Amino acid sequence: MKIDERCVGCGQCTAFCPKNAIIVKGNAWITADCIQCKICIAYCPMKAIEESV
Repeated sequence: MKIDERCVGCGQCTAFCPKNAIIVKGNAWITADCIQCKICIAYCPMKAIEESV
């Protein structure tokens, strides 16, 4: 998963991450604990989270 420049740091994605793998300090970033469940994608109002290829 990756977070692009559209992220405004709202934190919506953190509330639904089952592994607490998203940290918001200014903008959000995803830690190595991410299990690629993709739940965060559905809750990001800015559509700033994308699957890593």
